[in-house]
Amino acid sequence: MKKKIFYFILGLVLIGFIIPNNMQIPVAGATKNSWNPASFWYYPWGKSGTHKGIDIFAKEGTDVLAATSGIVLYKGEISMGGNVIVVLGPKWRIHYYAHLKNFNTSTFSFVSRGEKIAEVGTTGNAQGKPPHLHYSYVTLIPYLWRIDFDHQGWKKMFYLNPQDYFNQ
Repeated sequence: MKKKIFYFILGLVLIGFIIPNNMQIPVAGATKNSWNPASFWYYPWGKSGTHKGIDIFAKEGTDVLAATSGIVLYKGEISMGGNVIVVLGPKWRIHYYAHLKNFNTSTFSFVSRGEKIAEVGTTGNAQGKPPHLHYSYVTLIPYLWRIDFDHQGWKKMFYLNPQDYFNQ
């Protein structure tokens, strides 16, 4: 019985790595000019210290799209991110969408790449700032070789620069 469970878990993990990533920019109509490419891992950045994602600017109410297919692990509100959605996607990576105006999905639902999941807003610590989507891309499997001596540099083993993965 223990071997069957082990092989099931191993198979599940391997399947997660086999599924293609195929990411797109998660804001309708956005281009690479919709964010500052130097904002990823920018320090100093407010209460979080280091900016661990990119802010994609768009008009409030613009559709937020699933960057890739996956399972919605969380949909709710947190203090800094405001309204957020967390999606587990291929390669065992987390897609974090923050400052959303509203939601168009539910927890534990499956979303497809390009599907509308929310709208751009100004919730959380984005209140009073231009509307934007804060988007972070996180690996659950640590990339130890990415650690450096930057401020919070040890966290680089988890946070990936999303703009390096967008397919147009």
